[in-house]
Amino acid sequence: MNVIWIVADTFRRDHLGAYGNSSIRTPSLDALAASAVRFDKHYSAGFPTMPTRADHQTGRWTMSFMGWEPLPEGVTTLAQILAGQGMHTAASVDTPYYLRAGMNYDRGFQSFFMNMGQDTLWSLIPEPGYHNEALDVRAAWRSEADRNAPKTFTSAMRWLEQHYKEDFFLYVDTWDPHEPWDAPVYYTELYWPGYDGELVLPVYGNWHDVPGYQEEQLRKGHATYCGEITMVDTWAGFLLRMVENMGLSENTIVIFTTDHGFYFGEHGGLFGKMSSDKYPDGTLRPYDEPGSQWSYSPLYEEIVHLPLLIRAPGVSPGNYTGMSSAVDVMPTVLDLLGLEIPAFVQGRSLAPALRDPETQGRDFVVSSLPFANVGDPVHSVDNLLRVLTEPPVTTVTSGGWSLLYSPLPGVSKLYNLTADPKQADDVIESHMDVASELHRKLVQFMRRTEVPERLLDPRLELRM
Repeated sequence: MNVIWIVADTFRRDHLGAYGNSSIRTPSLDALAASAVRFDKHYSAGFPTMPTRADHQTGRWTMSFMGWEPLPEGVTTLAQILAGQGMHTAASVDTPYYLRAGMNYDRGFQSFFMNMGQDTLWSLIPEPGYHNEALDVRAAWRSEADRNAPKTFTSAMRWLEQHYKEDFFLYVDTWDPHEPWDAPVYYTELYWPGYDGELVLPVYGNWHDVPGYQEEQLRKGHATYCGEITMVDTWAGFLLRMVENMGLSENTIVIFTTDHGFYFGEHGGLFGKMSSDKYPDGTLRPYDEPGSQWSYSPLYEEIVHLPLLIRAPGVSPGNYTGMSSAVDVMPTVLDLLGLEIPAFVQGRSLAPALRDPETQGRDFVVSSLPFANVGDPVHSVDNLLRVLTEPPVTTVTSGGWSLLYSPLPGVSKLYNLTADPKQADDVIESHMDVASELHRKLVQFMRRTEVPERLLDPRLELRM
């Protein structure tokens, strides 16, 4: 049995046809979904980019013991386990932080392809101390195939041509549709006829707060994002067609998921995935400049509710409505391969749910930045430290309710996802019993995962 695991960064669940979107073109992933099990209540754990990768690779709630940092010594990855079982482990990635500044997320991969071009947060604004390879790579672009996601899928396919007769684990991780949204113009023209090629950057905050910013820029930015989604879908389709052509469909598990979503004007005008103090044009400040701080950054459904598709030989297609977490995918792979799940794994295998949609899901899930306190310098979207001016908001989702918890008085919010799926009406004052129960679950979770006391103590109360 083989495994192909595809991660497309910042891929919103509600932008995929298989989850009900009728306007954005995702035919390849929709075809995968038609032959897979679609998980309808799958949620992020650690947030954002590299914390999720740590969760995926370890099956652990890494938010409780590490931040955006190299994998600690002694932390075992899925690739290590599978390599030890004689599988050829390979990864083709362009997410830029796998190896940068001592990051070691190639651990366990016998073949590892790092495709350059997405080397900074924006891929256009150099970070201090790093050569901006993105500018070099972009200068050489001549066709769609030269771009980042196409090159990453192409590297994976070239590897597969050489090794498809082996037992393999192939991990494909493309940063697209993460910004900068720069797919070929014809992709964006599907969603913005007459697109002029303008590169729109998100403001990482409320777009209304940026002087001179117009709603048209927000909408154009969304169109360029949709163009990248369709480009990613196209190249994922090329890989999936190769799997069929090689006769691998009957002995290969295929997984598609993401790390988090993105805001495009929801919740009062948020445009980004976090909020920070910025330059007047909305771009982020580096750590060593005044104003380099993370502020209140809520994790609503657009961010934490994720797509997950799993196609496994012998498993009938369908959908699963139980709740699951990003930490559950790693042990699912081991279970489907018939391998023992190590005791350190905290995720739960979804293999029973694949075989029986009536299998009970999780009672609740926790989605959060790595736990930290006000004043702590943290890596949250890149390798640059920025100080927290407000504690990270932690989202607890359970039983149709979503608690956006903050240790600060009066900041926590509660939403009834059944009656209010867009989370427009905060009902915490009228449903304190529900909020208190979800907070109790959070404290229980933090104690069970051995969060240090300095981080647990400020979160022991629900302060109104």
